[in-house]
Amino acid sequence: MDIEKTAKALKELGHVTRLTIYKRLVKAGYKGLAVGTLQEELEIPGSTLSHHLSGLASAGLIKQRREGRVLYCVAQYEQLDQVLQTLREECCIDDKFSADEGDFKVLNRD
Repeated sequence: MDIEKTAKALKELGHVTRLTIYKRLVKAGYKGLAVGTLQEELEIPGSTLSHHLSGLASAGLIKQRREGRVLYCVAQYEQLDQVLQTLREECCIDDKFSADEGDFKVLNRD
């Protein structure tokens, strides 16, 4: 993933409302969640939700599908994996990090 796409995804996730939406969609799994249900759960106006969903979709973090009159949103886990992989490869090129009980330890590549 190129740095511009990574920056776009991070920008979209950098807003508290969009991050909350994305977090909820990740928890919903591969079936996704109906926009109406998402709006009810988060208690935000439809126009606001639509604006934030548009940003997440433009970054490739979610996809939308219509089933009859119901619009569903589904988190795109692969896209988030690519963002994280890019960060690991580009930002941690000199050192390799591993999580150990919540703490990060620097491991030399040697």
